Amino acid sequence: MFGVDSSELFLIVLVAVVVIGPKDLPRVMRQIGHWVGKARNMASQFRLGVDQMMRETEIAELEKKWREQNEAIMKAHPAALIDSDWGKPALPDEAAPPPVVLDKPADHTPQPSAPAIPAAVAEASPAGRPSRRPPRATPGAP
Repeated sequence: MFGVDSSELFLIVLVAVVVIGPKDLPRVMRQIGHWVGKARNMASQFRLGVDQMMRETEIAELEKKWREQNEAIMKAHPAALIDSDWGKPALPDEAAPPPVVLDKPADHTPQPSAPAIPAAVAEASPAGRPSRRPPRATPGAP
Protein backbone atom coordinates (compact mmCIF):
# COMPACT_ATOMS: atom_id res chain seq x y z
CA MET A 1 0.00 0.00 0.00
CA PHE A 2 2.67 2.50 1.01
CA GLY A 3 5.52 0.64 -0.63
CA VAL A 4 7.10 -0.45 2.67
CA ASP A 5 9.67 -3.18 2.12
CA SER A 6 10.36 -5.90 4.71
CA SER A 7 13.70 -4.34 5.72
CA GLU A 8 12.00 -0.95 6.22
CA LEU A 9 9.25 -2.58 8.29
CA PHE A 10 11.87 -4.32 10.45
CA LEU A 11 13.60 -0.98 11.04
CA ILE A 12 10.29 0.68 12.05
CA VAL A 13 9.51 -2.14 14.52
CA LEU A 14 13.03 -1.94 15.98
CA VAL A 15 12.77 1.83 16.49
CA ALA A 16 9.29 1.40 18.03
CA VAL A 17 10.56 -1.21 20.50
CA VAL A 18 13.50 1.01 21.48
CA VAL A 19 11.50 4.26 21.75
CA ILE A 20 8.23 2.95 23.20
CA GLY A 21 9.55 -0.07 25.00
CA PRO A 22 8.39 -3.68 24.84
CA LYS A 23 6.04 -3.20 27.79
CA ASP A 24 3.86 -0.45 26.21
CA LEU A 25 4.14 -1.62 22.58
CA PRO A 26 0.90 -3.74 22.56
CA ARG A 27 -1.13 -0.83 23.98
CA VAL A 28 0.30 1.59 21.41
CA MET A 29 -0.33 -0.84 18.54
CA ARG A 30 -3.93 -1.23 19.72
CA GLN A 31 -4.37 2.58 19.72
CA ILE A 32 -2.81 2.83 16.26
CA GLY A 33 -5.20 0.11 15.02
CA HIS A 34 -8.13 2.00 16.56
CA TRP A 35 -7.18 5.23 14.79
CA VAL A 36 -6.53 3.45 11.48
CA GLY A 37 -9.99 1.85 11.73
CA LYS A 38 -11.60 5.26 12.34
CA ALA A 39 -9.73 6.72 9.36
CA ARG A 40 -10.89 3.86 7.11
CA ASN A 41 -14.48 4.29 8.31
CA MET A 42 -14.39 8.02 7.55
CA ALA A 43 -12.89 7.36 4.11
CA SER A 44 -15.60 4.79 3.28
CA GLN A 45 -18.35 7.18 4.47
CA PHE A 46 -16.87 9.91 2.29
CA ARG A 47 -16.69 7.55 -0.68
CA LEU A 48 -20.33 6.48 -0.15
CA GLY A 49 -21.43 10.12 0.01
CA VAL A 50 -19.63 10.94 -3.24
CA ASP A 51 -21.11 7.83 -4.92
CA GLN A 52 -24.61 8.81 -3.77
CA MET A 53 -24.19 12.36 -5.11
CA MET A 54 -23.02 10.94 -8.45
CA ARG A 55 -26.05 8.61 -8.59
CA GLU A 56 -28.42 11.48 -7.81
CA THR A 57 -26.80 13.58 -10.53
CA GLU A 58 -27.14 10.73 -13.04
CA ILE A 59 -30.78 10.24 -12.08
CA ALA A 60 -31.47 13.97 -12.49
CA GLU A 61 -29.83 13.89 -15.93
CA LEU A 62 -31.90 10.85 -16.96
CA GLU A 63 -35.11 12.49 -15.71
CA LYS A 64 -34.29 15.61 -17.71
CA LYS A 65 -33.62 13.50 -20.82
CA TRP A 66 -36.90 11.56 -20.34
CA ARG A 67 -38.83 14.79 -19.78
CA GLU A 68 -37.44 16.20 -23.06
CA GLN A 69 -38.33 12.99 -24.90
CA ASN A 70 -41.82 13.02 -23.38
CA GLU A 71 -42.35 16.63 -24.49
CA ALA A 72 -41.24 15.72 -28.02
CA ILE A 73 -43.68 12.80 -28.07
CA MET A 74 -46.51 14.96 -26.73
CA LYS A 75 -45.81 17.58 -29.43
CA ALA A 76 -45.90 14.89 -32.09
CA HIS A 77 -49.23 13.55 -30.75
CA PRO A 78 -51.53 16.40 -29.66
CA ALA A 79 -53.14 16.13 -26.24
CA ALA A 80 -56.64 16.75 -27.68
CA LEU A 81 -56.79 13.14 -28.85
CA ILE A 82 -56.11 11.73 -25.40
CA ASP A 83 -59.01 10.98 -23.06
CA SER A 84 -57.92 12.28 -19.68
CA ASP A 85 -60.21 9.91 -17.77
CA TRP A 86 -58.82 6.66 -19.13
CA GLY A 87 -55.56 7.62 -20.80
CA LYS A 88 -56.73 6.02 -24.03
CA PRO A 89 -57.18 7.76 -27.36
CA ALA A 90 -60.62 9.35 -27.46
CA LEU A 91 -62.85 8.59 -30.43
CA PRO A 92 -64.79 11.36 -32.16
CA ASP A 93 -68.51 11.35 -31.22
CA GLU A 94 -69.69 10.04 -34.59
CA ALA A 95 -67.26 7.11 -34.42
CA ALA A 96 -68.08 6.19 -30.84
CA PRO A 97 -69.69 2.77 -30.48
CA PRO A 98 -73.23 2.71 -29.08
CA PRO A 99 -73.44 2.05 -25.36
CA VAL A 100 -74.13 -1.53 -24.36
CA VAL A 101 -77.22 -1.88 -22.15
CA LEU A 102 -77.67 -5.10 -20.25
CA ASP A 103 -80.99 -6.20 -18.77
CA LYS A 104 -79.24 -7.83 -15.87
CA PRO A 105 -75.61 -7.97 -14.86
CA ALA A 106 -73.66 -10.70 -16.54
CA ASP A 107 -72.68 -13.48 -14.20
CA HIS A 108 -69.27 -14.70 -15.22
CA THR A 109 -68.93 -17.29 -12.49
CA PRO A 110 -68.79 -20.79 -13.93
CA GLN A 111 -71.72 -22.97 -13.00
CA PRO A 112 -70.78 -26.41 -11.74
CA SER A 113 -72.05 -29.17 -13.95
CA ALA A 114 -73.12 -32.53 -12.59
CA PRO A 115 -70.43 -35.09 -13.33
CA ALA A 116 -71.42 -38.14 -15.29
CA ILE A 117 -71.71 -41.21 -13.09
CA PRO A 118 -70.35 -44.40 -14.60
CA ALA A 119 -72.78 -47.32 -14.71
CA ALA A 120 -70.52 -49.45 -12.50
CA VAL A 121 -70.61 -46.80 -9.78
CA ALA A 122 -74.35 -46.27 -10.16
CA GLU A 123 -74.92 -49.96 -9.45
CA ALA A 124 -72.50 -49.88 -6.53
CA SER A 125 -73.17 -51.51 -3.27
CA PRO A 126 -73.74 -49.37 -0.17
CA ALA A 127 -70.05 -49.64 0.61
CA GLY A 128 -69.33 -47.69 -2.57
CA ARG A 129 -67.82 -50.56 -4.49
CA PRO A 130 -69.25 -51.89 -7.74
CA SER A 131 -71.12 -55.11 -7.22
CA ARG A 132 -69.60 -58.00 -9.14
CA ARG A 133 -71.77 -60.78 -7.85
CA PRO A 134 -75.29 -60.84 -6.60
CA PRO A 135 -75.73 -60.13 -2.92
CA ARG A 136 -75.83 -63.14 -0.64
CA ALA A 137 -79.07 -64.23 0.79
CA THR A 138 -79.18 -63.52 4.45
CA PRO A 139 -80.45 -66.34 6.68
CA GLY A 140 -83.99 -65.84 7.80
CA ALA A 141 -84.84 -63.43 4.99
CA PRO A 142 -87.94 -64.31 2.89
